[in-house]
Amino acid sequence: MSALTVRKVTGEAKLLLIGIPVAIWTLLPIYHLLLFALSPRGAAVSGKLWPDHPTLQNFSMVFHEEHHYLRDFWLQMWNSVLIAVAVGAITLFIATAAAFAISRLRVAGGRAIMNLALLTYFIPAAFLAVPMYKTMSSYGLLNSQWSLILAMVTIATPYSIWVLKQASDKLPFELDEAARIDGASPLQLFRLVYLPLMLPSLVAVGTYALLLAWNEYLYAFLLLSDDRSTTLGVALGSFLSADDSPWELLMATGLLYALPPAAIYYAFKRYMVAGLTAGAVKS
Repeated sequence: MSALTVRKVTGEAKLLLIGIPVAIWTLLPIYHLLLFALSPRGAAVSGKLWPDHPTLQNFSMVFHEEHHYLRDFWLQMWNSVLIAVAVGAITLFIATAAAFAISRLRVAGGRAIMNLALLTYFIPAAFLAVPMYKTMSSYGLLNSQWSLILAMVTIATPYSIWVLKQASDKLPFELDEAARIDGASPLQLFRLVYLPLMLPSLVAVGTYALLLAWNEYLYAFLLLSDDRSTTLGVALGSFLSADDSPWELLMATGLLYALPPAAIYYAFKRYMVAGLTAGAVKS
C-alpha cells in the first residue's frame, strides 16, 4: 500500500472512532424516548432494551386527551405552531428588509446599527428574561401570546440580519446597476432581483427563527401562565409536578412535539446548508 493510501485509511479510521461514539451518544436519548413511548406503564423502567409488548396506547391517550395533563394537548400544539410561524414570518420580514437596506441600499449607519444589535448576544438570553418580563408587564402584554412572539423576534432578529447581510454582500452589484438602468425602483429591485437570489438564505433564516421559537421554554414559561395560551413545550413540564409522573405519556407527547421541527429541518435541509454558508467565504 502506498503512503497516500495508508494516510487515507488512517484518516477514515480516526473519523469512525470519533463519529461512532458521537452518533451513539446523540441517538441514545431518542432511543429512550421511543422506549418509554412504546412501553406500557411501568414497563419502561424494567431494565430491558426493548419492551416485551410494545403498544401505541400511549399515543392514543395523547390524541384523545385522556389524561388531565393532556386536557389541552391540541390547543397547546396549535399555540406552539402559531407562535413559531409568527416568529419566523416577522423575523424574516424585518431581517430581509434590514439586510437589503444595509447591504444593497447602503443606508448611512446601517452597519453600525447591525453591529450594535449583535452586541446584545454578549448578554445571555436567560439574563434578559426578567427585564423582558418587566417590560411586557409594563405594556400589559403578560399572558398574551404576543409577548412571547415579540420576545423571540427580539432574540432572533440580530443574527438573522447578519446572516442575510453576509449573503447579500456576495451578490454582484452589477445586477443592481443593470436593474436601475432599466428603470427599476428600490422596491422593484427588492422584489424582482434580491428576493429570488436570496431564497436559500431566506429559507434558512426563517427556519432558524421558527425552530428557535418552537424550542423556547424559559420565556414561554415566564410570559404565558394560562394553560390555554401556553405552548406545548411548557405544558410538558407539568408532567414532572407529580410524584408519580406518567412518563410513558410524557415521552409519547415529547415524541409528537419533536416531529414537526424534525420534518421542517429535513424538508429544508438543502436550503439550510446553502443559506447559512452563503456568506461564510469572501471572494
